[in-house]
Amino acid sequence: MNESKAIVSIKGLTKTYENGHQALKGINLDIREGEILALLGPNGAGKTTLISVICGLVSPSSGTVTVDGHDIIRDFRITREMIGLVPQELTLGAFERVGNTVAFSRGLFGKSPNEAYLDELLEELTLLDKKDSMVQQLSGGMKRRVLIAKALSHEPRVLFLDEPTAGVDVELRKDMWKIVERLRQSGVTIILTTHYIEEAEEIADRVGVISGGELLELEDKQTLMEKLGKKQLVIELKNPVDSIPAQLTDYGLELSDTGAKLTYTFDARQERTGMTRLLSSLSEAGLQVKDLNTRQSSLEDIFVDIVKADA
Repeated sequence: MNESKAIVSIKGLTKTYENGHQALKGINLDIREGEILALLGPNGAGKTTLISVICGLVSPSSGTVTVDGHDIIRDFRITREMIGLVPQELTLGAFERVGNTVAFSRGLFGKSPNEAYLDELLEELTLLDKKDSMVQQLSGGMKRRVLIAKALSHEPRVLFLDEPTAGVDVELRKDMWKIVERLRQSGVTIILTTHYIEEAEEIADRVGVISGGELLELEDKQTLMEKLGKKQLVIELKNPVDSIPAQLTDYGLELSDTGAKLTYTFDARQERTGMTRLLSSLSEAGLQVKDLNTRQSSLEDIFVDIVKADA
């Protein structure tokens, strides 16, 4: 991945709707060529508005957006041709045939017909056998695949996926992750919005956290998890206890409902984690340890912490 080049550059972007709602508040973001960026945030955070502005569907109130150096307003036709968008809503004509609707999308962008490329695309999305089927005959999951085919029909360099797996089954979700990875390998830059943390954790290179129209955090996924992730030591006791002994109150331990487990949260990056001292204090308190295991915070924990801290 070429980290130095930004394919999409967003500077000071704001959007206030006529009703006074400020959906975006000064977003600054560079999206690197060939990366998968996950924009994570609760519903109403501004994710869809941000995508709609970049794709030229909504006008910004202030700020600039360029795609490969081209301004999205001044060079609208050029930038729109470089972008593919898979919207959140299933927007397809019920009586169109799959092959025709995908070919029509390609034509809309002024691309000359290329049946071989479109067939290859349909095959990759397991839609080739549905080429002559009416859209209305397809399942919801298949319709979503058609939306992806339409978005890729004109061979865009940047692909936006707005909540791509909302309401789809686990199998289709996993299939879509594979498709996204293959697209990235072919050089396409992918930006997906999601509130499924596992989606970001599974496929993204970087994660941006959006809440209340602001970009609160933007990090490489691994760095974000290391920076904000806490580790937990789960101590299973031989004999359950009713309460945490007084000599252990300084450790901030949590006792499970059954009284059989104690959880100790620590920062794994610190030289001294306090674990050795804790284990010796457990012994002094007369508690016998049956088992120990550690676990890392997930992106979900981190996300909740970031949004909570901003509230």
